[in-house]
Amino acid sequence: MTSILIIIVAIIAVVGLSYFIVNKLPNKLKPLVSIILWVVIIFFGYQIYQSIMKPIQFNKIKKERYEKVIENLKIIRDAELAYAEVNRRFTANPNALISFIDTAKFAITEIKNVVVTEQRGRITIDVEKRIVDTVGFKPVKESFKGRDYKNMMQVPGTNAKFELKTGEVEKVQGVKASVFEVKVDKGIVLEGLDKDLIRQEKEALGGINVPGEYISVGSLEEVNSNGNWPPFYDGNKEEQANKK
Repeated sequence: MTSILIIIVAIIAVVGLSYFIVNKLPNKLKPLVSIILWVVIIFFGYQIYQSIMKPIQFNKIKKERYEKVIENLKIIRDAELAYAEVNRRFTANPNALISFIDTAKFAITEIKNVVVTEQRGRITIDVEKRIVDTVGFKPVKESFKGRDYKNMMQVPGTNAKFELKTGEVEKVQGVKASVFEVKVDKGIVLEGLDKDLIRQEKEALGGINVPGEYISVGSLEEVNSNGNWPPFYDGNKEEQANKK
């Protein structure tokens, strides 16, 4: 909207000055006014250029910052899912998550189908049963190798921390499930950039944008461990991993 207004004002100003020079101005003053006109044209040209480039630069910086934030959100999500796999619930304690990664182990199980003989009254029958055996343990820390989980709660490029909450939702009547949500206000991530563009970004509805006021993963309203960012933020990381 701002760029359109600048263009309209620039056109009106140039047309008005041109008309004034041709029809009203004495010949001896025309060179001076021509210089002023060129200054005005250059000024408005620069303003138009800035109005076009500002959103482009904003989106470039936004994408760079979002990628770093989303990477940390993915680490937190994976830590929560690992924690819940062992403890059957999520935790809102960041220190507990870090300690869990450092010390906990996943059980490595093996499923076997075995035939056992059962006596049912006067009848003896063979029944196939599935048996789950624990054959070993794997440190959780191995799943986070090369990932900075120690600082995962820090919002990159800021002094802020992610907001982490847990809760319960009723999946079916009488059955509750543990849920979690991690989020950060976009205004914190984009601090220092154009305020009008930040406001527009916080009003984004989705599509190629992160919708709403927050960048988040998980939900306190439903059983969901997905992030609210568009898929290309995941694709870029996969491409980078393939290049390595």
